[in-house]
Amino acid sequence: MRRRHRISAQFSTQLIVCFNLVMALLLSGCGYSIYRQSELPFTDIQISTIENKTYEPKLQDKLHKALTEEFIRNGIKVSPVADTKLSARVHTFNMDILSEKEGITIGYRVVISADFTVEDKNGRKEFKNIDSPFIVSLTASEALNTLLATKELIEEKALRDVAMRIAGALIYK
Repeated sequence: MRRRHRISAQFSTQLIVCFNLVMALLLSGCGYSIYRQSELPFTDIQISTIENKTYEPKLQDKLHKALTEEFIRNGIKVSPVADTKLSARVHTFNMDILSEKEGITIGYRVVISADFTVEDKNGRKEFKNIDSPFIVSLTASEALNTLLATKELIEEKALRDVAMRIAGALIYK
């Protein structure tokens, strides 16, 4: 009886080791890597002017919030006195029709695109047409208030995707 318990403990230990080894191999092969904060190109960033050149209100505020959250998530402090400055110009906001039912649009795709400028001690870099790498869509219901609330959430999701792309472009080269 005691021997069976010892064998199962050895087996579970080996299983855990194998699982960790497989996960390490999978993660290393998928492009994931671990960075220390000291390896980041900058430790703090200033998010300066964000211009909204679209007719959709408040995109600049939502993008500022999304950028702040994304940089903090990546271990970078957002500070008004940082040496690295990021500015943006949101130039595209489209709600493209994906589907209709009985002559009424029920599916939309939200596309948001922006140009970014980064200034630091090394000079100035521009990133053009940064948009969401994923299709962000919404389905309309009968109630207008539900559609507007869903549209608000989808806008924020698309802006988080834009923030994720520019943060990735700046941090991980």
